[in-house]
Amino acid sequence: MGLDFCEHLHMHHTIEEMYIFPVLARKMPAFRKELQLLSQHKQIHAGLDQLRAYLQDCARSERELRMPELKSVMDGFGTILWTHLSDEVEQLSAANMRRYWSVDEMKAMPIKRLLSVRVIKRRAYGSDHVSKSD
Repeated sequence: MGLDFCEHLHMHHTIEEMYIFPVLARKMPAFRKELQLLSQHKQIHAGLDQLRAYLQDCARSERELRMPELKSVMDGFGTILWTHLSDEVEQLSAANMRRYWSVDEMKAMPIKRLLSVRVIKRRAYGSDHVSKSD
């Protein structure tokens, strides 16, 4: 379950960085490279890599899972993770979005199309892996 969390958070951030942030960055500085949100992703992933390594060691029985150790690893990136979540919610709030985008511009954003399962699979794996049910 912990390794699934690591994988899902990594995929979530990959999708944001490849498909969502570039669209938002056109007008919103917080989504530009090496600024607030992307820099937070890097910090989170440094801790996430440590968590993944710890959990993999435990899964291979190379070390025993000890809750104090697990907590210590997670505490190492917990603060930046919670800060990131708060910052992202603030940046994507309706009030803040209206500072940068008109309603028509928001409706025209290609994000829904970019996030369709079919498009993500095609870009990640090539068209051979996309089924008609996607």
